[in-house]
Amino acid sequence: MAFSNNVRITDMKDVEQEIQSFEGQGPFTSDLSGQEFWLVVDKGYVPVGLVLGNSVFSMGVTGGLATAFRGLVRGELKEYTQLMYDARELALTRMRKEAARIGADGIVGVKLEITHHGDIMEVTAIGTAIKREATPPGHSHAQVVINAGSNR
Repeated sequence: MAFSNNVRITDMKDVEQEIQSFEGQGPFTSDLSGQEFWLVVDKGYVPVGLVLGNSVFSMGVTGGLATAFRGLVRGELKEYTQLMYDARELALTRMRKEAARIGADGIVGVKLEITHHGDIMEVTAIGTAIKREATPPGHSHAQVVINAGSNR
């Protein structure tokens, strides 16, 4: 495998270092719309990459049977509710860690996808990691165009 410096790299550590040197310097992936992208850039941030977190949880046979019997009467199935909270929080935490790894200051456009497969639940969190620019483009000096308090 050869990278930008035309040095042949075969060790995985070298590959990881080379990839890290590219991060935040060039092309990036994002699922932002054109309007969302403009709002991010207009506020002085630049997208640095797509980040995601994932978790898969199972109630297990015992938890599933106990919850099934409780489901015969009205009321919240607290085990499932807690399972959903835990799975969601773990997916979001993993997404935040991935954003921190690439040096992001925040994440925008976060979407959660929750999929159920019997007693198994998968949660995927995906968003665009952003980093603050030194000076937002075209925002060096703010000025009032129309004074709302003027009667002229």
